[in-house]
Amino acid sequence: MALAFALSASAQQLPARIHAAIDGSPVARGAFWGIRIVDLDTGAVLFDLNPDRFFVPASNAKLFTTALALARLGPGYRYETLVLAETRPDASGTARGVRLVGGGDPNLSPRAIPYRTGAAEGNPLQAIEELADQVVARGVRRVEGGITGDDTAYLWEPYPEGWAAEDTIWEYGAAVSALAVNDNAFTLRLRPGERPGQLARLTLSPPLEYYEIDNRVRTVARGGERRIRIDREPGFRQLRLWGTLPAGDKGYGTLLAIDEPARYAALALKDALERRGVAVSGGVQVRHMFSNQVPDPALGPAPVPQPGTELARRVSAPLVEDLRITAKVSQNLHAEMNLRAVARIRRGIGSRQAGIEEMRLFLDEAGIGRTSYNLVDGSGLARLNLVTPAAMSRLLTYMWKLPVREHWLSLLPVGGEDGTLAHRFQQGSAAGRIRAKTGTLTGVSALSGYAEPRRGGHLAFAILVNNYNGAAGEIRSVMDRICSLMVE
Repeated sequence: MALAFALSASAQQLPARIHAAIDGSPVARGAFWGIRIVDLDTGAVLFDLNPDRFFVPASNAKLFTTALALARLGPGYRYETLVLAETRPDASGTARGVRLVGGGDPNLSPRAIPYRTGAAEGNPLQAIEELADQVVARGVRRVEGGITGDDTAYLWEPYPEGWAAEDTIWEYGAAVSALAVNDNAFTLRLRPGERPGQLARLTLSPPLEYYEIDNRVRTVARGGERRIRIDREPGFRQLRLWGTLPAGDKGYGTLLAIDEPARYAALALKDALERRGVAVSGGVQVRHMFSNQVPDPALGPAPVPQPGTELARRVSAPLVEDLRITAKVSQNLHAEMNLRAVARIRRGIGSRQAGIEEMRLFLDEAGIGRTSYNLVDGSGLARLNLVTPAAMSRLLTYMWKLPVREHWLSLLPVGGEDGTLAHRFQQGSAAGRIRAKTGTLTGVSALSGYAEPRRGGHLAFAILVNNYNGAAGEIRSVMDRICSLMVE
C-alpha cells in the first residue's frame, strides 16, 4: 500500500512540475508542445498536453518504420547482394553482361556490426572488394558489355515526397536505392594550399571520381576567414566549391550524397575488378525500375527479375542489427530502405507507396487510428509527416506488449550511453534510465520512448515540440528535465 501511495503522489505532482519546467524557459514557453506519458504497468495516462494535435515528428518517424520492419520481417531477416552475368565465364575467363544486383542491404559499408559507438572505420568499399574477390575466384579475367548497377529490387524514386532540394546534396538526404554503397555518400576534404592564392587541396574518400568537381576554394593568409560553400543542381553531376581557407587551417571535411547510387556502385566494382587485373570493356550502366513499368506502385506486382549466372554473393547480417544502427544513429537512408524492404516482401514491389500502405495496416493492428497520423516517408526528413502524441504513445505501448519487445528495446538509444543520446542524461537520475528516439529539424525537436522510474515500473512517453524560435539546446534541456522528472 505504501508503494501504491508513493506512485500516486508522484503522479499527482508530475503535471505541475512539467508545466513549471516549460514555463520556466522563454523559448520553451513560446513553442508548441505535445506530450503524453503512460504507465505501462497500469495503462494510466500520467500526463497529457495536446495529445491529439498534429506535430511534425522529424526522426521520431523512424520509430514507426523500425517497428514495422521488426514486426513484419522479423529480427533474423537478411538481404542478399549478387553479381550476375548473362553467361558463364568461358574458357578464356570472359563473362558478358555483368550486373551488380542490389537486394536492399543498407550495410555495404564499413559500419561495425553489431552496433558500437564511434565513427565507422575501415575501407568504405570493403563490401565491393569482397564481391570482386569472389568474381575473380570464379575465373573471370575479362568482362565484356561493361558493368551494370541494378537496383530494380526497389522502384526508382530516389527522393520521397516532401524532401527539400537542398537536402539531396548532403549525406542525410542521400538518394534511396536498393543498391547502396557506403550509405550512398562520400567524404570530401579540403586543406589549404602551401601559400595564399593557391587553390585548396581536395581529396575524396572513397577515391572514386564520380562527380565533376569545380573547385574554386582559395587559400588566404593566416587569420583570414574560413568560408566554404558547396552547391549541386538537382539532376546534374557537377559539384561547385568556392570560398576561402586560411593558411595553416586544419582543413574542412563533409559528407556529401551520391545522386545515382547504382551507377556509383557499378563504378566501384569496375574499379575493384580492374585493380585485380580484370579487363572491363563497355563502361558502366544502370538499370532502374520505373513507376510506368508496374500496374500500381502501391500494390505491384513488380516485373520478374532477370536471371543470370551467379558470380558472387554477399549475405547481410540479421535485420535487427541494421534496425539498431538505423534507430541509434538516426540513419535516414537505412530507414527508407527498411520501409521498401517490407513493401517488397509483403506486396512484391519495393516502393515507398507500398511501404506506406503496409504501415497503415500495421498501425491498424496496433489500434492507431488513421486520422491520427500522416506518414509520407520512412525517415522523418519530410515535413509533410504529421503524428499526434497519442498515436506515438500507442505505438510504444503496442511494441512493449509484442514478443519482440527485447529486440525492440535494444534498438533505442540509451541515455548517457550510446547513439543520439550518448551525450544526454550522462549524469543525474535519468542516466541509463531513458531509452528513446530523438528527432530534429529546424524548429522541430522530439524525444519518444521509455523511462524506468527509480521507484519501479515503466513509462512510455512521447514529447513532440514544434514552432520554437530560439536555441534548440534550450528546448532539449527542458525535454531532458521532463525525463528526469519522470524517473525521480
